[in-house]
Amino acid sequence: MAAEPAALEAARLEVQQASRPSTTWTGPTTGPTAAPGRVVAVLAEDLRNGGVLSVAQGIREAAREIGWTVRVLDAGGQAAGRQRALDEALSAKPDGVVLCGSDAFELLAASRGRADKLPPMVGWHAASNAGPIHGTPVATNVTTDPVAVARITALAALVQSEGRAGVVIFTDSRFRIATTKSDAMADVVRQCRNCQLLEVRDVPISDSASRMPAIVRELFTRHGRRWTHALAINDIYFDYAVPTLMSLGVPNSSISLLSAGDGSAPAFLRIRAGSYQTGTVAEPLNQQGWQVIDELNRLMNGLAPSGFTAPVHLVTQANIAMEGGSRQVYDPVNGYRDAYLRIWKGR
Repeated sequence: MAAEPAALEAARLEVQQASRPSTTWTGPTTGPTAAPGRVVAVLAEDLRNGGVLSVAQGIREAAREIGWTVRVLDAGGQAAGRQRALDEALSAKPDGVVLCGSDAFELLAASRGRADKLPPMVGWHAASNAGPIHGTPVATNVTTDPVAVARITALAALVQSEGRAGVVIFTDSRFRIATTKSDAMADVVRQCRNCQLLEVRDVPISDSASRMPAIVRELFTRHGRRWTHALAINDIYFDYAVPTLMSLGVPNSSISLLSAGDGSAPAFLRIRAGSYQTGTVAEPLNQQGWQVIDELNRLMNGLAPSGFTAPVHLVTQANIAMEGGSRQVYDPVNGYRDAYLRIWKGR
């Protein structure tokens, strides 16, 4: 995408479309009823991550409606924690397992030799694509399209800057979904004739608290005023970037922070207050928790996954009061709870 007026106008229209309310349910309307008494183990990559935490809460909310029990095991963002959580989950012989935020291919390595013991598995952000994760025990992955998410994030920066953004991208190469997003954002920036991709920084999410303050200082020393936009694969990077920006005396108008996921509560507060962050492509996290339960119920009943992927939604100061924004979340007003309950309770 070049910076010509026609291209910028096309980008502006895409951003506007992604910012509109999600009032129509486009997910499944048929499926199996849900038998009570099921037990689900959730392997949470890191409950400090707002996306992982919110999806786990959505899973609990949905499970309560049908009499299921949920046990959440926190891996703490560490390989040893993932192995421990997997061992603990499988030893309890649950009816289903959710891989919440961890890479499904790492799980495959950890679960080798146990294929006969594995219950139905559903992922959330467990790979770089929605749907089946071929070659792993995970039958389907619940996520919005990461490329579409990344594209809207980068286009928002281009529109804000009138095609003259100076961009740094933060990613975590340990996760395929993260590199898919950062590669897509970088492609959009590179196609903008008058934009600059200053650099892509690989920072593990689990290390963001300790590393981001020094990295932000270094970036400002190196790039100065050329750095106008920071794009990240997750809001958590900005939790630790913003205090450093403030300590450096950087004006809000000098840099714009935009995240390609997941729509955390701190991100909503920053956007609402106009404190550096101007947008996040928020996942409908609670809705995705309900979808995870629906996908597990389909698998437990011998059916294929639904194939549903939620549309992309950009939260900005202009629309932050809508669809759950008063509670610092993006919770679509599309009736997803009623839609799923009609399926599970045979209404």
